[in-house]
Amino acid sequence: MTAQHLFRNPTRRIEASMTVSKRRSPRVRRIVASALALACATAGPAMVGATASADTTVRLPGQTVTKKLKDDTAVTITRSNESARINPSLGGTPLHRNAWVSGKYVVSTSDKSAQIGIGSGYIVGCQLTLGGNSNSRSGGSAPQYDLQSTSMTAETGAGVTLGPGQAVNYVITDREYKDAFGAAGHSSSINFTGGKGTLAYTNETMMVNGCAGYAQARSYAKISVSTERASQTITVYGKPFSLG
Repeated sequence: MTAQHLFRNPTRRIEASMTVSKRRSPRVRRIVASALALACATAGPAMVGATASADTTVRLPGQTVTKKLKDDTAVTITRSNESARINPSLGGTPLHRNAWVSGKYVVSTSDKSAQIGIGSGYIVGCQLTLGGNSNSRSGGSAPQYDLQSTSMTAETGAGVTLGPGQAVNYVITDREYKDAFGAAGHSSSINFTGGKGTLAYTNETMMVNGCAGYAQARSYAKISVSTERASQTITVYGKPFSLG
């Protein structure tokens, strides 16, 4: 999903077709030296600018969480291979951010007949502190900006405009289906049977516009588990990271 554009400048070898005198006057030598110094001075800032605008890759920690349902069914959720590649937006201003995110979730239950639904995404906030440690419910302000308190929802690949104090839920998974009446529907959950499911994604894009302050993001997974005696939804959060 990452588009790269390669530009090539064809190089031609140009043979000299005129005779140049082996002796140069002092004035000619001074002009050549001045032109060379000017070219070097001009090249310096361009090289610095290219380095400053390079992509930044953030490797995020994995995590394993085990929860128990009301019927004592154990549910184990493992997040791994999570990373974010952040680059300057094509908008070329501090108000724009782009990020490509990747991750993997594996969910297993002690009940091999359980049905599992896995939905994943990211909460992105403008001038909000989304919390500290994964799944922390003490300290920070992560509980104030969970899935229920986001101001809008967007699918990855779309751009959203955020103001200070606003947060958006970027949905990674989008499953199309038809309901009992044949109408098209969408669900952010992928369903699995047999008590186990795996969901992985690579280079999903998030674009944020309009945020004049700092921006943060953190991953989440919303897991629904149904057994013969219990049905419950578990939400786990990843570690927050800066979008700049």
